[in-house]
Amino acid sequence: MLRPSAGHRVTNLAQSLLLIAAMAGVAWVTLRALVGPDLAAAIAAGGGLGLFFAPRVPKRMLLGAYGARPLGRREFPLGHALLAELARRAGLPRAPALYYVPSRVPNAFALGTPGDSAICVTDGMLRLLNRHEFAGVLAHEISHVAHHDLRIMALADLLARIVSLAAWAGQIMLLINIPLLLVGATVIPWHLPLLLILSPAFVALLQLALSRTREYEADRGAVALTGDAEGLVAALRKLERRVGSLWEEIVLPGRRIPEPSLLRTHPPTETRVARMRALAPPTPRPALPEGDVTWRPAAAPLPRFGRFGVWR
Repeated sequence: MLRPSAGHRVTNLAQSLLLIAAMAGVAWVTLRALVGPDLAAAIAAGGGLGLFFAPRVPKRMLLGAYGARPLGRREFPLGHALLAELARRAGLPRAPALYYVPSRVPNAFALGTPGDSAICVTDGMLRLLNRHEFAGVLAHEISHVAHHDLRIMALADLLARIVSLAAWAGQIMLLINIPLLLVGATVIPWHLPLLLILSPAFVALLQLALSRTREYEADRGAVALTGDAEGLVAALRKLERRVGSLWEEIVLPGRRIPEPSLLRTHPPTETRVARMRALAPPTPRPALPEGDVTWRPAAAPLPRFGRFGVWR
């Protein structure tokens, strides 16, 4: 099972709680300034209920938004064998279901809870990685599931959306009241426009910081599960090269994409690689199942925005 040291667990939990608390604080201040304490409290309570019921939203609704379909055991035996072994090592009550997403963008992501989860892999991912690299990516996603990262990031996303919506509504209200301001019929505190402009950006930065914290922890968990950092290292470098090349072809033909900046959901690849290689040598693990990860379905379509604005 994934058992980091007590000190590491405390540090990681403290970082996540501080970032979530900061986001919640910004959301509360923004809502309170805009609608008052009573309505702000009602909105906060509604958001809490929404978060409570969010894990109960059927996975099929989320999977349908991505056009995902199940990958059967006969269709992809190696993927199921790797998932079963990694889930056992992580101490999950059951192995995640495996789904295929018909997109050329190489990507993998997890949905659900430790007791009822799914891992989706795209056509581009299956065509790009070998067995060693694919196992590292699966271990990374299983670490997210085992660490309950999906619920943490759902809370962060909810707070970010609340602040963004409140800021948008507040700016509309300010525009509507401009005539009253010009004739002196109303007064707006000077800090309110500043708060409405800056709060979404500040919350977005906190959300990015939280995402990076959880990514580093999932990398550490993946190395612990596989007993080897090099598979995930090779996969990350391949993904960075391939995604950069794809975006250049679509958005900036003939141009290089700049190096990752502060506003990036995932940490820079080289930073993740350095952190993984700096970890203490993991406990030796039995070899993972062998097999061929080569995937040859019909060619997947180019990336596009699908239903609900999902990039596919």
